[in-house]
Amino acid sequence: MKNIKKFLVAILMVSMIFLVTACEDFLEAIVTSDLDVSGDNLEVHFIDVGQAESILVKKGNESMLIDAGNNSDGELVVDYIKKQNINKLKYVIGTHPHADHIGGLDDVIDTFEVEKIIMPNAVTNTKTFEDVLDSIKNKGLSITKAKVGNSYELNGAVFTILAPNQEKYKSLNDYSVVIKLVNGKNSFLFTGDAEELSEKEILKNNKGRLKSDVLNVGHHGSITSTSETFLDAVDPKFAVISAGKDNSYGHPHKEILERLNDKGIEIYRTDLQGDIIVISDGDTIKFND
Repeated sequence: MKNIKKFLVAILMVSMIFLVTACEDFLEAIVTSDLDVSGDNLEVHFIDVGQAESILVKKGNESMLIDAGNNSDGELVVDYIKKQNINKLKYVIGTHPHADHIGGLDDVIDTFEVEKIIMPNAVTNTKTFEDVLDSIKNKGLSITKAKVGNSYELNGAVFTILAPNQEKYKSLNDYSVVIKLVNGKNSFLFTGDAEELSEKEILKNNKGRLKSDVLNVGHHGSITSTSETFLDAVDPKFAVISAGKDNSYGHPHKEILERLNDKGIEIYRTDLQGDIIVISDGDTIKFND
């Protein structure tokens, strides 16, 4: 009974937070052709948070964070962001309410000035999720619901939300916020833990528009994601996998690595290489050594 009450309270809190920003969604649409993509390089940092995920995107004086690893990774993520001389995050995206993605978000929100928080309309009754909601509330912030088709600008680069495409899923993974980030002629696809069902929906709604230079491989390289048809549509040159060394899940799965290798895609892994930094100047993409 106690857990049910906590769950209902969490739903109420999320509903109230979403309501505040419901009218904001359409105001964020950005027309890509009107943006100046020249100037500062775009940096994408895949932070090594073990069997979890956290991605920092920076261009000039504007930055965004996608997920923040587990609860125990909060301090690590905060310190990493500080080392980049960042004190404000224009966007924070919590892809879905699993602890290995939102666990450190409360520390991030407590520490930095945050302009906008984007999350899916998904709730759980975990303390991890409630801690994130408390931090949002305590900072006087609100949640912007991830709405497919909405685009947001980051100092000339633009990201567009491609998923989730439904209001209800059986798996929390399929609630994952999936975005495509474009910087000039370069593009990145970030997939969270989206599984094959979400991939099919994305394919259906974005025929011919998924091709990206860099693919953030879904669900830490699990066989549940990165289907053949989805990978064919994205057709990346590079793939980045966030996973923990010798993790108990066996991520990345052998089948996914073979699938990527068969297509000649260059693979980067945090479990083997640690922090991975990608630099885009709008024409070319380079990885750290």
